[in-house]
Amino acid sequence: MNNSQDTFIQSFFKLQSAGGILLFIAALLAIILANSPLSGLYDMFLSTPVEVRVGALKIAKPLLLWINDGLMAVFFFLVGLELKRELVEGELADKRNIILPGAGAIGGMLVPALIYVYFNYDDPVAVKGWAIPAATDIAFALGVLTLLGPRVPLSVKVFLTSLAIFDDIGAILIIAFFYTSKISLTALIVVALCIPVLAILNKRGVISKSPYILLGVIMWIATLKSGVHATLAGVVLAMFIPLRGKQDDGYSPLKSLEQDLHSVVGFFVLPVFAFANAGLNLQGINMDQIQHGVPIGITLGLFIGKQVGIFGFCWLAVKLSLTSLPKSVSWLTLYGTSALCGIGFTMSLFIGSLAFEETGVNLLFDERLGIVIGSILSGVLGYVVLKISLRPSAIYRQ
Repeated sequence: MNNSQDTFIQSFFKLQSAGGILLFIAALLAIILANSPLSGLYDMFLSTPVEVRVGALKIAKPLLLWINDGLMAVFFFLVGLELKRELVEGELADKRNIILPGAGAIGGMLVPALIYVYFNYDDPVAVKGWAIPAATDIAFALGVLTLLGPRVPLSVKVFLTSLAIFDDIGAILIIAFFYTSKISLTALIVVALCIPVLAILNKRGVISKSPYILLGVIMWIATLKSGVHATLAGVVLAMFIPLRGKQDDGYSPLKSLEQDLHSVVGFFVLPVFAFANAGLNLQGINMDQIQHGVPIGITLGLFIGKQVGIFGFCWLAVKLSLTSLPKSVSWLTLYGTSALCGIGFTMSLFIGSLAFEETGVNLLFDERLGIVIGSILSGVLGYVVLKISLRPSAIYRQ
């Protein structure tokens, strides 16, 4: 790996980590406002109706849903760009680098979901949130890693990021197959017509970003109207952004967009999402709410399910000789990283909003309570274990 690639990777992790810190501040501010005399203004702000109309076409939603459906589409667009780059020329281009994080991601989604279902199988409404503890918040996790300083090996960060990418793929599939409402055939036809046009642009090596973005906006509106969640349009669009043009001059439209969007997503999209969705009102909380199956399932899914699923499946893959531990990564370091993946915050909140928004039953408090507790416990445990495993004496013994 050359110096320019090293610089790009290091800059990426620094940016993600800074975004995680800002994400934490935004979430904390939301919780403070939700429990202050300004809580009414906070709720009123998120409920502000926002309408965009062009002729007969109208999109009218409260501000909260513009954030969740609109801004998060930008986030998923970035996820798609990162995924494509990694698969074509990044760490995941080598199949040997796929097995360990891939196995961990499968375990890290399956075990938390099973734990949640165990506590909520007898409640047909609550069980809809089975996917909430299956997600990992890469920005928060990398933010915790920065607290450990330069002792963290790059291989740990690469493993964590690769696993989070597989997690995101799982989240995308879950949203596509399980969290869609009534389907509009006409809107889906519009989406389907956009795809071959994007493919032609890609095939001809068009490197101008404008036509891709224009078609992306059209596809987002059509996806929004179709009943399929609008954020998926961002992922589909990303797959057609060319990694390089026909003229091999070193310019990459995909990498250019990726670098432009990292700051936007890290310092605006995700903090705004956290501020809008993390407002947990703790006033009047009682034991019945804490002991409800939803917060218990989410808390244990994130805190226990993630570490058991990721570490267990990785251990099994290594013992079956399907893969090996990355350089400078001990079993204790892998366990600490697995625990850290229990920080589900952003994606868990997002999937929770999809799971319960159409049930007619308000489980947002239960959902947020479980996400906050599970994420905090996972972050603390992961930090402590990694601090022990990455001590100079421990690293020397590896």
